[in-house]
Amino acid sequence: MAFKSKRTLVGTVVSDAMDKTVSVQVTRRFKHALYKKMVTARKKYLAHDEKNEYKQGDIVRIQECAPISKRKNWFVKEKIGESRS
Repeated sequence: MAFKSKRTLVGTVVSDAMDKTVSVQVTRRFKHALYKKMVTARKKYLAHDEKNEYKQGDIVRIQECAPISKRKNWFVKEKIGESRS
C-alpha cells in the first residue's frame, strides 16, 4: 500500500477572529486553456491554530489533515513571513 502524502499550500491569513481557527486565502496563477491568458484564482481555507498565534497578514504554510470540524481539514504548519501590504 502506497502512502499518500498530505498536501501543503501557502497563503495569507485574512481573518483570525475565530478561536483556534484562522482563515487562509491561497492564490494560484495558471494559464487559461482556451484564451491563453494568466488567470488568478483565490480560495479560502479554514485552518486549525491551536495557540491562536497567527494574526491577519501573516504568510503561512497549511497542511491537510483529518477533519477537525465540518469545514476545517487543514492546520497551520508554520509561519513563513508577514505581508508587505
